[in-house]
Amino acid sequence: YLIHGGRTPNNEISSSLYLLTMDSRGCNRKLTLRCKEKDLVGEVPGARYGHTMSMVKSHGKTACVLFGGRSYMPAGERTTESWNSVVDCPPQVFLIDLEFDCSSAHTLPELSDGQSFHLAFAREDSVYFLGGHSISSDSRPPRLFRLRVELLQGSPLLSCETLHNGISISSAIATRTGPSHRYIILGGYQSDSQKRMECSTVILDETGIQIEPLESPQWTQDIIHSRTWFGGSAG
Repeated sequence: YLIHGGRTPNNEISSSLYLLTMDSRGCNRKLTLRCKEKDLVGEVPGARYGHTMSMVKSHGKTACVLFGGRSYMPAGERTTESWNSVVDCPPQVFLIDLEFDCSSAHTLPELSDGQSFHLAFAREDSVYFLGGHSISSDSRPPRLFRLRVELLQGSPLLSCETLHNGISISSAIATRTGPSHRYIILGGYQSDSQKRMECSTVILDETGIQIEPLESPQWTQDIIHSRTWFGGSAG
């Protein structure tokens, strides 16, 4: 399990990357959690929160794709009044090789605006970025991109395609429902004051991505009338 970034209650934003693994040893098969901080070299992603990380597989190799997020204004632009103001990170894609602990940054013309609190779905060599919030326009455009990563010898090849069946959503939960690439999206926001009460099914297959409406559960009155979503089990 990979953990990167995040924002603390003290308004500190992290740039650390941790690898959490699970060992099962001994006659009683006791499980032990191990956490190791990864020191990356190369073009390293800065401190951020509200971003996504996904694993891609290509030509027998694997890599981690990091995209989006939000961080503080650059130091040279911050004033006393805007010291804690945040901005969307530049729309770069970071490709992280976990075997050699190296990172590279990639700029694609289709990804022209920063986005945060979006969703990411990965299958084989492709990652789909769905929705998200843009702080510069204070909007949730129904964006959907397909990023394809070919892990070739030498240098990787990245390409991006804009799809037109996205939905306007941010800060939602996506839960995988089984061994296939089928997910349920629930929660999230359509605007700052409007929660998204609908649910959706996302299916990834050889042809691409399908997003279909799903019948919502009977929400409790607490959920219906509250401005915020409650955390809980994704079972």
